[in-house]
Amino acid sequence: MTNLKIEEVSTQIAGKTMSLKTGHMALQAHGAVTVQIGDLVVLVATAMGRPREGGDFFPMLVDYEEKLYAAGKIKGSRFIKREGRPPEESILRARMIDRPIRPLFPKGISNDVVISVSVLSSDGETDPGPHAITCASAALAVGGFPIVSPIAAVKIGLMNGELIVNPSYEQVAEGDLELVVAGSADGVMMVEAGSKEISDEQMIDAIKLAHEEIKKLCAAIEELKAKAGKVLPVEVVFNLPDESVKNSLKETITDAQLDAIYKPSKPEVYAALKNLTDEMVEVNADKVDSKEEDHASWSKKNITQAVDKIFKEYMRKNILESGKRVDGRGLDDVRPISVQLDPLPRPHGSAIFQRGETQVLSVLTLAGPGASQIIDLMDHDYKKSYFHHYNFPGYSVGEARGNRGVGRREIGHGFLAERALLPVLPKNEAFPYTMRVVSEILTCNGSSSMGSVCGSTLALMAGGVPITAPVSAIAMGMVADDESGKYQILTDIQGLEDFAGDMDLKYASTPTGITALQMDIKVGGISIERMHEAFTKAKIGRDTIGKVMDEAISEPRGKLAESAPMIETVQIDPEMIRNVIGKGGETIQGIVKETGAEIDIDDSGLIFITAPNQESGDKAKAMIKEKTYMPKMGDELNGVVNRTADFGAFVAIPGGKDGMIHISQLSSERVNNVTDVVKEGDSVKVKVTKIDEMGRIGLQLIEKL
Repeated sequence: MTNLKIEEVSTQIAGKTMSLKTGHMALQAHGAVTVQIGDLVVLVATAMGRPREGGDFFPMLVDYEEKLYAAGKIKGSRFIKREGRPPEESILRARMIDRPIRPLFPKGISNDVVISVSVLSSDGETDPGPHAITCASAALAVGGFPIVSPIAAVKIGLMNGELIVNPSYEQVAEGDLELVVAGSADGVMMVEAGSKEISDEQMIDAIKLAHEEIKKLCAAIEELKAKAGKVLPVEVVFNLPDESVKNSLKETITDAQLDAIYKPSKPEVYAALKNLTDEMVEVNADKVDSKEEDHASWSKKNITQAVDKIFKEYMRKNILESGKRVDGRGLDDVRPISVQLDPLPRPHGSAIFQRGETQVLSVLTLAGPGASQIIDLMDHDYKKSYFHHYNFPGYSVGEARGNRGVGRREIGHGFLAERALLPVLPKNEAFPYTMRVVSEILTCNGSSSMGSVCGSTLALMAGGVPITAPVSAIAMGMVADDESGKYQILTDIQGLEDFAGDMDLKYASTPTGITALQMDIKVGGISIERMHEAFTKAKIGRDTIGKVMDEAISEPRGKLAESAPMIETVQIDPEMIRNVIGKGGETIQGIVKETGAEIDIDDSGLIFITAPNQESGDKAKAMIKEKTYMPKMGDELNGVVNRTADFGAFVAIPGGKDGMIHISQLSSERVNNVTDVVKEGDSVKVKVTKIDEMGRIGLQLIEKL
């Protein structure tokens, strides 16, 4: 096509040129932009569909896909070459894009919005995720979508005390921080971080640096919008509740009635809220049942929504003006905490962590190195020997909902808790186990992901895993009023405070420093000063939780559970690996079958034996040593005569080798014929008497067996 109207802007990030281009790809998308930095190219195409009727949520979907051709790869499966279901890493990136983008849209939009992200070219060094957030924002801005303002995102690393903008995968792996910050020119909207026990101050400095870069990127998006901005060709339909019902009920409902909803537990709060709703339906029954047009909005559904909104507004007002919380706690108070170790007899480690009405059962399973997971991604592969899985069944919140597989939320919460524990796990060399922790959310009233961090720590310590420090975690919230400038930071938020609040900050750390951080802002952004204040209060709350955990178990137990597998290691000459494997794998398969142990062999010759018990492990170890035996002078060995000759007998000895007993070494007396003493197939005990420069082994017969 010759009439393309291509527009492009560029800016500098970490010494590299970053360009945003539109008008050259995905021409029928409502907004389409590519971002390019070096050899990395990401395309984001957006489209808005028809409105959904009767929906009470914003139907936005982010699809993130890494094309294997972007890195010059073909799928490894022999039978399937097309990209399949997105891996968890892609789902996590889709969530990371969704979280700062969703709050940009005004409330009540009922149109479907789809944001399709495709990584078209990869340099193998740069994480596409943060750039995809910037590109998605640019595509929405250019497409005329009704967003409040453009946003952008930047990744920050930390190596040798120096902050790095847009670090490579290698720099992240070797450094102490992996931080993604998204925000507008005015404030930070999302933070996602994993770190190796860094201080609050270091984290704040990294966020400050990221925001300076974000401002430049937002300016570039505004420039592209000015050059190529379009009018959205779809009518945006808002599905907002009728405010007349709420306004009318506000004149009827008293503060005393709202105060009566304030209860110490979630079931009591919701029961009281239902009672008030039922009362308002009864009081206004004539309007609900009326056929008059003036009363058309007085449905039971609208009354329910109105009462709920009135209560949440009242709750926010009380927090801002008097610091009064629904369950009676002070702003900085942590809910009551309890810990139960070893609730399950068979698993390798288990614990129940309960904070208020959020109860988490975390269960540890240990296995050998062979159980580790290979992560095969577009631009890099790696092996995972620790993974955390998070399950959120319907019964945990009193819902009659069946299990239909793991959702994006469960994957995201599981990853956050996994990331929080990674910095304190033992190194593979010292503890070569594969570790899996599953956190089952048994009861939930907010902050279940942080509860699973605490539960994971307890399960690992109870199971005897030598972690370097305990990790505890807390969720912080904030209620803010833009007009007055008032705000309050809340410690250990519960469900209602999360839904009605303006910030969700998840803070995980050891006594030394932060290991994981996640923050989402529902308002226009948060200042660095407020964020620092939230960190300070989070640390105090974290210490409160850590003290209770420490009273239950202060350090990892000195030994693994009896039900846990044992792992033995044997170092052999790499040249001897073939002796252990055998022709077509028959030798190693025979060892596994006979002993019940699992055998994993490293190219360096290090062999890991994972056995269900000591007897099994010892037997497998002995068999491996036999197959890899290197004879030494004076060794006494058992062998089998496999051939005889006039001058002596050849004996198969351990290590897959043959030695020879010269006829003169068969007896202290003269021997005329070898077969007078030994025959083919005889079991014998021999002594190594000679090893020449060619490796030939001379033996002396000790006795026939």
